[in-house]
Amino acid sequence: MEPKIWKNRKIQTRNIDGKENGFLVPIFNIHDGNINPDQFPQQVYLTVCAPGESKGPHLHMKRWGLFTCIKGNGKIVVKTADGYKEFFTGEDHNYSTIQVPAGNPAVLINIGREDAFFLNMPSPAWHIDDQDEHEVSFDDYFHGFGGSSE
Repeated sequence: MEPKIWKNRKIQTRNIDGKENGFLVPIFNIHDGNINPDQFPQQVYLTVCAPGESKGPHLHMKRWGLFTCIKGNGKIVVKTADGYKEFFTGEDHNYSTIQVPAGNPAVLINIGREDAFFLNMPSPAWHIDDQDEHEVSFDDYFHGFGGSSE
């Protein structure tokens, strides 16, 4: 199964006087049809990645990942049967959401100059009695990237 990406719409919000007071970005809505019901998020957590650093790579055999960078900018690299595929998310990338299927290793990389805040909304949720993190190497990717895999 291939990774999936969709752009999320930034909606300007206004106060009672009509003055702009911020914005909202819908990340997941059951009615959008972007995700199959058996892949709906079962957990939501925030992971923060320092500038120029990466989180992972990680391989989950059961767990699907659903990633959106909500502050800063990030790149999610997924290793597929066809090689590495790069997906971008964050402030400069329509807060795109990237769905990484179980069985596809992935790494999150901060491509900005400030901390990158990633929402991860996996399915199934992490549980202490069901460890689903497997070692995987992206050495051939990072060799060309020049970054760290730590």
